[in-house]
Amino acid sequence: MLTLRGPKGPRRGPALADLGIIADGAVLIRDGVIVEVGPTRRIENLAAARGALEIAAHGRVVMPGFVDSHTHLLYPPRGPRAADAAGAARQWQASTARLLAARSFGFLDAMARHGTTTVEVKTGCDPGETASMKALRALNLLRQGPIEVVPTHLVRVPVGIEAVQAEEILTDVSPRILRRGLAAFADVWWEGSEPRAELCARFLEQAAACGLGVKVHAEGPGCAGAVALAVGHRAVTVDHLEHLTLDLVPLLADTYTMATLMPGAALDAWTPLAPARALIENGAAVALASNFNPHHSPTLNMQTVVGLACMRMGMSAAEAISAATINGAHALDRGDRVGSLELGKQADLLLLNVDDYRDLARSFGLNLVHLTLKAGTAIYREGAVLRAS
Repeated sequence: MLTLRGPKGPRRGPALADLGIIADGAVLIRDGVIVEVGPTRRIENLAAARGALEIAAHGRVVMPGFVDSHTHLLYPPRGPRAADAAGAARQWQASTARLLAARSFGFLDAMARHGTTTVEVKTGCDPGETASMKALRALNLLRQGPIEVVPTHLVRVPVGIEAVQAEEILTDVSPRILRRGLAAFADVWWEGSEPRAELCARFLEQAAACGLGVKVHAEGPGCAGAVALAVGHRAVTVDHLEHLTLDLVPLLADTYTMATLMPGAALDAWTPLAPARALIENGAAVALASNFNPHHSPTLNMQTVVGLACMRMGMSAAEAISAATINGAHALDRGDRVGSLELGKQADLLLLNVDDYRDLARSFGLNLVHLTLKAGTAIYREGAVLRAS
């Protein structure tokens, strides 16, 4: 049993590799909440365990559910890889919030099958108010799905847009959206333009004033400004960082702002990999996420993300698991509720078809999940393969 028990904050340095393992462990759940965790013999002898429904996990790894803290599940919509942005925008405009949600429930089901129990989903469709509100309404409907959905309002101001229009989007339209209370986070896409730094800063300040957590999207080259913006405004995370240079790594050492890395993102355009090893060794808090996008980044299996982080980023299996569970939870300000198997936390956990957690890093492309529990309720159970009669 990998409990991931430990300090209240995100795991850094050597602590990232501490999985809180109990060789023969058990967890007692009541009303969807963990009430006891410890050696199986002790838990079985508790008075509170009498009459409990037992789920046998002999020979299996038990661990917290994955927390995928960065996805673009809604936009751009699924379609040919050659489809242009204008076509995607037209398809979006022709859809209703209910239709967008209906198309996305299948992705949430697939995530549950592969062990994700909490997922962040960004809007990021169009900087206009109408499109953003449609996305947030769709995300609100997705909360009826099998896993927890954390909505983020992502603003990407198109390159080359007039300065007056950029200011309106970042400091007028977006705050009106954020005050509706449909988003948990506000995220701004840094595109490397220093003149817009002040506008981005005002956007983050207004989002924080609305009571939202703030994030910075740092996908492209020239991310020094994005890191400075994130750290200076106490952003919960700065995401991507594929172009982060080693001289910038110390800026994230021992700061409030976490680094969310996506090893699967580099598979699409053969972009560089974020310097995960340097970040960890310098004391930065690192989370892993899928960057799932149904159009051009269709990787939603967090087991694959863990494997890629180990194979391509130099992370150990233990570090990658911590980054994809407890640190993913902290990247969504939910570290006190999910991400580890500890007293008082929601019973989100997985049973895996392996007896060694390191197989998560070695079994690339397989689904090892036998059972997924969300708040103590089974939302996925491995079934038999049907054969023709």
